[in-house]
Amino acid sequence: MRYAIGLAGTLLLAACSGNSGSGTPAPTPTPSGPNTAPTFTSATTATLVENAALSYTATATDAQSNPITYSVAGGADAARFSITTTGVLTFIAAPNFDLPGDADGDNVYQVQLGASDGALSTTLNLAVTVTNSREGIAVKRVGTGFNQPLAVAAIPGSSNVYVAEKGGGIWRLDPATGVKTLVRTIDNLSTDGERGLLGMVVNTRSPGAYGESFVVATAPDGAVQVRACTLTNPFPFCSIVLSTPHPTNNNHNGGWIDFGPDGNLYVATGDGGGGGDPANNAQNPNSRLGKILRIALNPDPFAGAAPLYYLPAPGNPFIAGGGDPYVWALGLRNPFRNSFDGNRLIIADVGQDAIEEINVVNVTQPGLNFGWKFLEGTQPYSGTAPAGLTAPVSQYGHGTGPRQGSSITGGYVYRGPVASLVGQYVFGDFVSGNIWSLPAASLVQGSLFPSAQYERRNQDFAPDVGAITGLASFGTDSAGNLFLVDIGGSIYMVQPG
Repeated sequence: MRYAIGLAGTLLLAACSGNSGSGTPAPTPTPSGPNTAPTFTSATTATLVENAALSYTATATDAQSNPITYSVAGGADAARFSITTTGVLTFIAAPNFDLPGDADGDNVYQVQLGASDGALSTTLNLAVTVTNSREGIAVKRVGTGFNQPLAVAAIPGSSNVYVAEKGGGIWRLDPATGVKTLVRTIDNLSTDGERGLLGMVVNTRSPGAYGESFVVATAPDGAVQVRACTLTNPFPFCSIVLSTPHPTNNNHNGGWIDFGPDGNLYVATGDGGGGGDPANNAQNPNSRLGKILRIALNPDPFAGAAPLYYLPAPGNPFIAGGGDPYVWALGLRNPFRNSFDGNRLIIADVGQDAIEEINVVNVTQPGLNFGWKFLEGTQPYSGTAPAGLTAPVSQYGHGTGPRQGSSITGGYVYRGPVASLVGQYVFGDFVSGNIWSLPAASLVQGSLFPSAQYERRNQDFAPDVGAITGLASFGTDSAGNLFLVDIGGSIYMVQPG
């Protein structure tokens, strides 16, 4: 009996055991491997057009399927970017091709991206290339076949312009058709070196009494002359308004001329040349060289015993003595091309060995001294500069870089139909061929706008036909359209595009 009870207990325990023939053994777990860093799968390069949004999303995989977060990890241009944790990369400020913000200044932005699974991370070096947008700018060749053109002058009430050639020819150009008509030829010139017919403005004040235009031309003896000239009269003539002796050198004649908002005639003259102004003309108030001159058209030329058509403008600083009464501003080397914008005169003064400069003066500021030859730009050049000189509002150095050159060609504050240029001062360099723009509102006396912030417009201003290889001048028509004058013989017009 005791045996039977023991056997029954043994059978009961066997029935309750997990080792019964009807069960499956549990598998042995596979040991997990070490964690590995994510691996980038997105591209190492990207391209976008300036002023547009960047379309780039960083992507990576993780062998352990861990969640991945993204960051800007470094790179020369890291400060220009931001990235979301999900990998969407953007520029903090839209890039500008004409004014690169990358460390190398070549419009290729270098940024290092990071991807992390929370424990390990990896990086990717990304190069983002910014390409140019012409920003609605088109440049069309509208005239060809000129012989060393130097200036374009607006014709009031017309879309046509006058083109003045170094050798004396004055042509009427229709930009819509390219047809040009010789109006007249200015004679009694010297044309060696930088001499010739240098500047022109149409007389909008009283053409019947004074002639239809005023020009700056160099006489055979080298004198820089302001002449009043007819254009449509069947018996063409010119009369001398003002003659400034310039006998020794054939360069640094200046040559710009225009009416100011005060109704007076403004004329720019160079210092007489020779390198370093050896005669010290620019600082001599009794010399008309190296100056801005201001001439008034006499409202009553027949009041005296003999007709007197032109006078030193009232308010000129030396009209009562101490200097030449026609001098309005001094201390300039070769202010070849200048322009008015409202009451401001923007003067582009060609430098000597190191600096090209831009000066600004209001028509209510007679007598300013811009410093040459004490200073070239803001740098000392010769002698000890006295107090009271007026510093440039911008300057750039000599060289072959994107914001360098060696002969400034003054331009205009743009007031034409291309929206992206309105309010920009557009100018260039005759030697380097660079064309730039900067905000005209930034040209303020007492501050120096840095050349590093010039927008280089070479690609924006590439013409439809040909190439601009000798930018001698800018000009405008009566509607404010901007023209570029290539001394090689072509005229270009900026249009919406």
